[in-house]
Amino acid sequence: MNRLNGIHLAHDKHTQDCETLQFPLPQTVVLPMSQHMGTPCDCLVGKGDTVTVGQKIGDSSAPLSAPIHASVSGKVIDIIDYLLANGSVCKAVVIESDGLQTMCPDLTPPQITDRQSLIAAVRECGLTGLGGAGFPTHVKLNYDPEKTPVDTLVINAAECEPYITSDYRELMEHSGCILAGVRLLMRHLGIAECKICIESNKPKAIERMKQLTEGEKHINVVTLPSEYPQGAEKVIVYSATGRIIGEGELPSAQGVMVMNVSTVSSIARYARDGIPLISRRVTVDGDAVSANRGNYLVPLGTKVSELLTEIGVNNAKKILAGGPMMGTCLYDTEQSVTKSTNAILAFGQWETQKSSACIRCGRCIRTCPFGLMPLMIEKAYREKNVEDLKKLKVTLCMNCGCCSYACPAHRPLAETNQLAKALIPRK
Repeated sequence: MNRLNGIHLAHDKHTQDCETLQFPLPQTVVLPMSQHMGTPCDCLVGKGDTVTVGQKIGDSSAPLSAPIHASVSGKVIDIIDYLLANGSVCKAVVIESDGLQTMCPDLTPPQITDRQSLIAAVRECGLTGLGGAGFPTHVKLNYDPEKTPVDTLVINAAECEPYITSDYRELMEHSGCILAGVRLLMRHLGIAECKICIESNKPKAIERMKQLTEGEKHINVVTLPSEYPQGAEKVIVYSATGRIIGEGELPSAQGVMVMNVSTVSSIARYARDGIPLISRRVTVDGDAVSANRGNYLVPLGTKVSELLTEIGVNNAKKILAGGPMMGTCLYDTEQSVTKSTNAILAFGQWETQKSSACIRCGRCIRTCPFGLMPLMIEKAYREKNVEDLKKLKVTLCMNCGCCSYACPAHRPLAETNQLAKALIPRK
C-alpha cells in the first residue's frame, strides 16, 4: 500500500450505527443560488410564484455551475440577499411550504444512452461533489477522453474526518445504488477499472461491498489505512493507484477520476427516479448534542437553527458545518443546509489555544502529506514574498489542518497557508 504522511485522530464515529431518519418538513426553506463551486445561478422564479418539489428554480449558462431545485412545494415568499460563509453574497429563494410535497409534473427518469446524455442528465440533477467540495459533477465528467484518457475510477468512501458518518450510512443503506452508479459511469465513460476505497475502521462496510462485488473482475474494494487525511483527492489517488497528481493537475491528467461515494449513488437514483438533488443526509453530533445525535435526511434550504432546535441543541458555543478538521465555523445558525453540508457539529466545550513562538520541532513538516514547510510559508507570507511562496509550493496545500493540529505552539499554520495561496496570481 502506498502511503503519505498524516495524523491519527480519535474518530468519534458515534453515529455510525444510526440509521438515516427523515427530518420533519420545515415551514420555510431558504435556497441560496450558490451551492457549488463556480458561478451562482440566476433565479428562475419570483416572489409570489407557486413551486413544486424538484422544480428548477435557479440555473446559469456559465460552464462551472449547477442548477438549483425546490426541495418543498409551496409559495415563493421572498428573494433575498444571502451571505455565504466565504463572505460573498448571492440571491436566495425563500419558499413557504404548503405541506403537500406536490412533485413537479416534469420529472421523469432521464434517457441515458451514451456519454453526452449521461453528462446532460447529471447536470439536470443539479449534482455536485457531496464530499464537501461542491464541484459540479457534470463538469468533472466532461473531460476529453482523447486528450486525457481515464482508465481508473476511484470511489472515495474514506470519510476520514472525525464524527461524520454520512458516507458510511450510504455504504450500509444504499450499497446497491452505489454499484449501479459505478457501472453506469464505467459503461458510458469507457473506464476500465474501479477501486472502491474504504478506511480500515469501517469493517462492516468493507465486508458488505466485497460481498456485492464478488465476481466483478473490474471493480475492487481497497482497504485504506485509517489515517487522516486519507480522503483527500491527491492522497487517496496515491494510496489506491500509486499515481502522483502534480501541482495544478487534475486527477484526469493521471488517468484517474475520483468520485465521492454518495455522489455516485445519487447518479444512480436520479437515473432511476428522475428526482434531482433536493435533500442531503446530514450527520448531527458533538458534545452539545444529547440523545438525538444521528443521521438525518434533510430538505435542502432547511435552516441550521431549525435542525438544532428539533434535535434539542440549546447551548452550543461552536457550530461547524462539516468536520472539525476542514469544516466551516458557522457565523449564524440562520444559514441553510446546502448540497455540500454533510454534517452539523455542535460543541458546548470549545477552547481556543493561545499561540506561542515556533520551537523549530519540525512536526508540521513531518505530518504534512506533501512534505510542505509551513514555517517557511508563514515567513514568506508575512513578507508578502510571492516568489518564495511559489518555490515553497504553497498551492499544493489542501488545507487539511495536519500542521496546525500537530503544532505544539498552536500556531495557525493551516490558516496562514490558505491566506498565502490567495497571494498567488491565478492563471
